[in-house]
Amino acid sequence: MFKIKHLLILSFTIILLGTAGCKSKFEKLRLSNDVAKKYQEGIRLYNKKDYSKALILFEGLAQKYRGTAEAEDLNYYYAFTLYRLKDYTTARYKFKEFAETYPASKNAEECRYMGAYCYYLDSPKSSLDQENTYKAIDALQLFINLYPKSDRATQAAQYISDLRNKLETKAFENAKLYYTMGAYDISNYKAAVIALKTAQTEFPDIKFAEEMNLLIVKSQYMYAKNSYANRQEERYTEAIGYYNEFTEGYPNSKLAKEAKQLKDDSEAGIVNAKKVLAEEAALIAKYNALESQGKKQKDSTNKKVEIKTPIK
Repeated sequence: MFKIKHLLILSFTIILLGTAGCKSKFEKLRLSNDVAKKYQEGIRLYNKKDYSKALILFEGLAQKYRGTAEAEDLNYYYAFTLYRLKDYTTARYKFKEFAETYPASKNAEECRYMGAYCYYLDSPKSSLDQENTYKAIDALQLFINLYPKSDRATQAAQYISDLRNKLETKAFENAKLYYTMGAYDISNYKAAVIALKTAQTEFPDIKFAEEMNLLIVKSQYMYAKNSYANRQEERYTEAIGYYNEFTEGYPNSKLAKEAKQLKDDSEAGIVNAKKVLAEEAALIAKYNALESQGKKQKDSTNKKVEIKTPIK
């Protein structure tokens, strides 16, 4: 996909230049075979911040300068031109390629960092798929591992923290979505509990921990409340267990009142479930007794009936 995006940017720029009328000085240079002049003009355009034109020249020179002394600087400018044009997908690839091709270069550290930073810039908002976010964290951590004493390592660590916050938000939002969907299918309440606990395992220091623990109690309570009576005692008891974990972890929580209400409602739910089950058992026993009595009466009546066979 990044190649398609990159080609679209490049093609659009060339079309604009080509439809501007008669051939400009730039167009004549672009179509010429003077690679040295193209190289110099590309650097000049980059320094003038005319990145679109610089990209066109660098794109055409990349293959021609391969293996030459000028290739290192050319690829450095090429990667930064893509970055300046906000084509972060292609830029990160070029930065990474530079760092791996020229590991001894004075610019290798910067390019390794910029490649990871482009991943960071390409990380989507928390509601979307977070594949690039995980890749950004890996790339930034690799930079820190390779250059632990670099001034950029501190900033890289901050970016990792930002990205992890995004992943934490994503995990919490997903769990809340399960809770919301519980109104349509009670199994989603149980799924919410599982999702919340999984998120806490993956992110032990998650900033939403207190809210998440309350939501665990609430989800389990709703799961129990909407269950059949014969499953309610067990599930309410589990909700009370989660309440106890909440109060132990957050004894002075501002959410304590709501949590306490859920515990009280769970205890009342257990009492009510037992009552319902007892009433159902009594009804069943009464029905069985009536059925048994009816059967006895029927058997007794049948015994009193004499069947006389005519004498032939």
